[in-house]
Amino acid sequence: MKTVLITGATSGIGLQLASDYLKDGWQVIACGRNAEKLAALQAQNPAHCQTLSFDVTEREAVLAAGQSLTQSLDLVILNAGTSIYIDDAKHFDSERFSRLMQTNLLGMAYCLEAFTRHIPAGGQLALVGSSAYLFPFTRAEAYGASKAAIAYLAQSLTLDLKPHQIAVSLITPGFVQTPLTDQNDFPMPMRIPVTKAVADIRQGLAKRKKLISTPASFVFFLRLLNRLPYSLQLWLGQRMVRA
Repeated sequence: MKTVLITGATSGIGLQLASDYLKDGWQVIACGRNAEKLAALQAQNPAHCQTLSFDVTEREAVLAAGQSLTQSLDLVILNAGTSIYIDDAKHFDSERFSRLMQTNLLGMAYCLEAFTRHIPAGGQLALVGSSAYLFPFTRAEAYGASKAAIAYLAQSLTLDLKPHQIAVSLITPGFVQTPLTDQNDFPMPMRIPVTKAVADIRQGLAKRKKLISTPASFVFFLRLLNRLPYSLQLWLGQRMVRA
């Protein structure tokens, strides 16, 4: 039986991943802040589901969770994250920016410190980023910057964990139907159900792909835009700025 640890397992992509891996007979270690939702997830299969309750922004709590583990982790999926927009760039809100970075980036770093040491040779590490880093979206100064950092982090980890025989995957979803994206107040082209996104992610992880994009067609389109001259990218991005 293989073991997977998933952060952010109480909602959206993380919850669907945990549920699907449980159905397939994996031992799942589900991590999140909401104890009630973790208990409901564990109730699906108590024998195969272990839960760890902590906030990824609290380093000591994350490290304590890592120290509590006694088993090896065949797959670690660092999925916990949030979305915060900068609504007025002229009066830049550094507190909002810092809060998002604390969750999306530093929280991931704390989890790397806590859990990567438990991955044996032949294991896998997956970082959930976003395709948003490929194009300059309006109001996404904080969110996009955090996801760009995660993309670079994954690339660098790929190099440095290779001698340890640990495969690293960067997961870059487009718009996925989750409680987080339900809060968005703008059009979300090619938004897909979370079940479809998770099926794509799991298929990519099974193939040990270094880059997993879903939906592939939308992310491919963003990659094409990313290859345009910088000034043209900014011109297109400007068309999206709200009046």
